[in-house]
Amino acid sequence: MTTPRDLLIVTLDVAPMRPLERGDLSLALAGAELIDLLDAEALGIEDDRIVPGLCPPTGDRLLDEAASSFVGRPPYEPVGDWLWRRGRGLSPAYLDALESAGQITRRRHGWLPLRAGEAVPVDSAARRHAMDRWASDEPVLASLAAAIGVREQPAGDAAGAAGDAAVTVLAAVNDAVMELEAERQRRAIEEAAFDNVWRGE
Repeated sequence: MTTPRDLLIVTLDVAPMRPLERGDLSLALAGAELIDLLDAEALGIEDDRIVPGLCPPTGDRLLDEAASSFVGRPPYEPVGDWLWRRGRGLSPAYLDALESAGQITRRRHGWLPLRAGEAVPVDSAARRHAMDRWASDEPVLASLAAAIGVREQPAGDAAGAAGDAAVTVLAAVNDAVMELEAERQRRAIEEAAFDNVWRGE
């Protein structure tokens, strides 16, 4: 299993502290991909930019797609820019991958047999692996989950145990999620103001 798949299973299995936004999850999944590719030496981080490294196949289709998407020449792409580009539509892609692998199922609602229901993990080795990482407070998984509101931020410098490059990625995920939330709030304020004008308030 990979960190993105573990993170997705955790988000399906653990009640979040706040409503989980799909865009936030997609950004965190992209960050998880970078963490795994760092471990595989498929990239390095220099001055907050992604420098492609050796890129043998990982055995995971989505991770291989991520690795093939790096900008291959200087000036390399900033981590934050890549997260936004890669993250677009990423959570549905991972949901489809887990469903195809039989690691999640859809809980049907009522008598509508053709309506897709809530995704829930099945009892599998993949789920047990993800929840073991979760129970052990593994720093990377805990930090990614905290960024999207599934848990509180780890105490102390837990993420620092993952190394400087990983910390750079985790910080970029946090920044991107906060930027997305600010954009949602801005749009909500604009829509509320428009509604007030429309009603003559």
